[in-house]
Amino acid sequence: MDAIDLQGIVAFVHAVEAGSFTGAGERLHVTKSAIGKSVAQLEQRLGVRLLNRTTRSLSPTSEGSSYYEACVRALAEIEAGQALLASSRRIPSGRLRVDVPLAFGRKCVAPVLFGISSRFPELTIEISFNDRRVDLIEEGIDLAVRMGDLDDSLSLAARRIYAQRSAICAAPAYLERHGRPRAIDDLARHSVIGYGREGVVRPWTMRNADGDLTTFVPKARLVLGHGEPLLDAALAGCGIASLPTWLAAESLRRGELEMVLHDCLVENIVVHAVWPVTRALTPKVRVVIDALVDHFAAPPWDAA
Repeated sequence: MDAIDLQGIVAFVHAVEAGSFTGAGERLHVTKSAIGKSVAQLEQRLGVRLLNRTTRSLSPTSEGSSYYEACVRALAEIEAGQALLASSRRIPSGRLRVDVPLAFGRKCVAPVLFGISSRFPELTIEISFNDRRVDLIEEGIDLAVRMGDLDDSLSLAARRIYAQRSAICAAPAYLERHGRPRAIDDLARHSVIGYGREGVVRPWTMRNADGDLTTFVPKARLVLGHGEPLLDAALAGCGIASLPTWLAAESLRRGELEMVLHDCLVENIVVHAVWPVTRALTPKVRVVIDALVDHFAAPPWDAA
């Protein structure tokens, strides 16, 4: 049996997933020429062309696609075996790439990761902050925190870590000037601060007086695409906003914001930790997931 070119296989798999030798090199911290050389040697060893190359991109040939699927499964088995050995030590180590939402990640997730970094000096954590849905496999992400629906759930394993609650808030000065809404219909007579992007304002899912879910589409005079400016606008007295409790809690406690329509709390948005389904749940990933679940089990901002 011929020796297996594991280095070439790893280079090939990352090249397919990244779509270029440059991207694969960035993932593996080597030059693109090193990736190209490894793949070329693998092709020569196999006697098969695995990749179609152009000046701008590359893609697998039909044989390359089949070989890629087999390699991904094989590497997953190898990683699982390594995870079993590492789990006996229970010491997370190596590099862990984590992607989190911008505001929620900075305020709620990053402190958990900082604590893990302090506890496990053999673990290197790279944190990226994005409000876009990253492709975990293509971008080499080990673990991500996702808010809302999991559109790509077939390629991801997931664990629920939190259900976000939201509160309808405004600055006391605004409410003194314009009055306090007593029912959902009253919002039509108020300035509403909306959250949205590309011209689409996100509707609020609320409970009406009968306890049934209803959708309120804000006719917002001010629309913002990030959570923290939404809070700033509410504090400035620009109107009424639906704010997640993790973002609004401190301002509510200090009296800078006042909650209205207490019985119409906006419906929860589920937050998950997700990772590629093709990868084993290694100790370094597991320790982060478990820490997040513990942290969000009873968050202080939802205590009231």
